[in-house]
Amino acid sequence: MIDLNKRIWVLKIVLIGLGTGLSNGLFGAGGGMIAVPSMVHILKLDEHDAHATAVAVILPLVSVSAYIYFRNGLLDMKQAVPVAIGGVIGGAIGAFLLHRIPSKWLCRIFALFMIGAAVRMIF
Repeated sequence: MIDLNKRIWVLKIVLIGLGTGLSNGLFGAGGGMIAVPSMVHILKLDEHDAHATAVAVILPLVSVSAYIYFRNGLLDMKQAVPVAIGGVIGGAIGAFLLHRIPSKWLCRIFALFMIGAAVRMIF
């Protein structure tokens, strides 16, 4: 039988996954804004590990969401392809830089990004 602590740990992981997937499905993005802070504060992952893990977690979510958007005629491929190419390049650069940025600064940069996104969405 699985002990209570392990069940709670699995429940936390599943709830973080549900929140991340729901955010991604509803908003088309934003899963990382749920996944990273949740993994850092709830699962106690290191900032770098949380960012790297979020990318791996979000890949299948994005694939499923993109398929559903495409199937429903909501995906504009003329816009998506160039943005995806830029995203691949930016993603590679970001992954290369991730372990070169101290956790303290990575957290601050991420927080500023989230604040900037929030302000832009409000106005």
